[in-house]
Amino acid sequence: MEAQQQIEAFRSDFLAAEAQIGTVIVGLKDVVRGALTCLLADGHALLEGVPGLGKTLLVKALGEVCRLRFSRLQFTPDLMPADITGTNIIAEDEGGRKYFEFRPGPVFANIILADEINRATPKTQSALLEAMQERQVTVAGESRPLPEPYIVLATQNPIEMEGTYPLPEAQLDRFLLKLHVPFPNLQELETIMDRTTD
Repeated sequence: MEAQQQIEAFRSDFLAAEAQIGTVIVGLKDVVRGALTCLLADGHALLEGVPGLGKTLLVKALGEVCRLRFSRLQFTPDLMPADITGTNIIAEDEGGRKYFEFRPGPVFANIILADEINRATPKTQSALLEAMQERQVTVAGESRPLPEPYIVLATQNPIEMEGTYPLPEAQLDRFLLKLHVPFPNLQELETIMDRTTD
C-alpha cells in the first residue's frame, strides 16, 4: 500500500506542476509534459520550433515552478566554450599574492536553456557535451560537479538553417527527447491574446 501512496503522491505533484506551468504557457501540453518527464528522468530535451512559440517562457516557467536555478545561454557564432563553462581569472589576496580563482559560467545552474544551439560553432557546442553526459565541467584540468538536478533544454529553429551548424550525432545522442513545438490553434491564440492585451 505504501508504494501505491507514493505513486499517487508523485502523480499528484506531477499534475500540479503541469497545471502551474499551464497558468503561464497556453497549450503545448505535450511539450510541457515532455520537459517535466526529462527533468524527472535525469535527461535532456531538444525543443524544435520556429521563434515566438514560447520555448524560452516554458523553460523559465519550469524553473520557477520547480524552484530551480535557471540560466539562459544564447548560442551565437562568436560564443566561446569558456562563455559556457566559466574560466579561471587572476585574483589577488589581501597580502598582494596572486592566485587563480574560478568564475563559474552559466552552465552551473539546474535548468539550462541552450537557445538556438545550432547557431554556435561545433567547438562551442562540444562544451556542453561533458556537462550533459558527465554532469561535470573540466576547466584547466580540474573537474567541477554541476548542481543536481541538471537538465539542458536546447532549442533550434527547423526552418532557418542558413548560418547554422547541424548538431553532431554525439550531441544529439545526449538528448532523451526531441520535442516539436507546434503553432497554437485558434482557441489557444484567442487565450494568448486575452492574457497579453488589455
